[in-house]
Amino acid sequence: MPSTIRHYIDIIVVLAQKDFKVRYRNSVLGFLWSLLNPLAYMIVLTIVFSVLLRVNIPNFAAWLLIGLLIWRFFQVGTSQSLSSIIGNPSLVSKVYFSRYIIVLANNVANAIGSTLEFMVLLPLLLVLGVDVTPYAFLLPLVLFLEFLLIFALSLSLSSLNLMYRDLYQLWDIALQLGFFVSPIVYDVSLIPTRYQFLYSLNPITRLIEFTRDMLLGGQFPTIFDNVVLLLDIGILLVIGVTIFRFLEPKFAEEL
Repeated sequence: MPSTIRHYIDIIVVLAQKDFKVRYRNSVLGFLWSLLNPLAYMIVLTIVFSVLLRVNIPNFAAWLLIGLLIWRFFQVGTSQSLSSIIGNPSLVSKVYFSRYIIVLANNVANAIGSTLEFMVLLPLLLVLGVDVTPYAFLLPLVLFLEFLLIFALSLSLSSLNLMYRDLYQLWDIALQLGFFVSPIVYDVSLIPTRYQFLYSLNPITRLIEFTRDMLLGGQFPTIFDNVVLLLDIGILLVIGVTIFRFLEPKFAEEL
C-alpha cells in the first residue's frame, strides 16, 4: 500500500475515533442511547399506528424499526457532518491535507454507531417473529450505499455551512419534512400510482424498501431499482465534490 494512502487511512482512523468518543462523552448510557432512541420510537409508533389507527401491515413493529434505523443513519450522519469542518479549525487552517478526509472521518464515526445498531437489529427481528432469510447477509451492501449517499450530501452540507451558518436550521426543517416524505411510518402503496415513480426517486425511499424487501420479504431489488439508486447517489456525489472543491480554498479564512 502506498505510504500516502496509508497515511490518509491513519488520519481517518484517528479522527473517526475522536468524533465517536466526543459524541458519547459525559453520557451515562453512552452508545446505548443510539439503540434506545429508535426502540422508543418503534414502541410509541407501533402503539399509535397498529393499535389506535389499526394499520394493516404484517409484523408492523419489525417493519417500522427497519425504516427508523435506515432513517436514523441518514439523519444523524448528515446532521453531524454540518459541523465537521467548522469543528476542526486547527486542522483546516494549520495542517495541510485533503479536507475531504475530515468529512469522511466524521461519516465513518457515524457509520460505526449505525453498524452497531444494525447488528442488534437482526436478533430483534427474530424476537419479533421474523423469519430472517439469507438475504440478510446483503444488509452491509445497503448500508454501504447509504454511507455513500450520506458522504455525498455531507460534502455539500459541511462546506456550505461554513459560508451560511443558517444551514443548521434549514437542514433541520428539511429532515423533519424528509421523515414524512419517506415511507417510514406508512406503506408506499398509499402514494397515488401516477406519483409512484417520482416518489421512488427519493434515495431514502429506495434504501428503506430495499432493506424491508430483503429482511422481511426475502427478495432482492430489481436491476432497475438498483440502477436508479446508484444514479441518485452518483449525481449527488458529483454535486457534493463540485461544491466542496469550489469552496475549499475559502475554508481557512471563513473559520
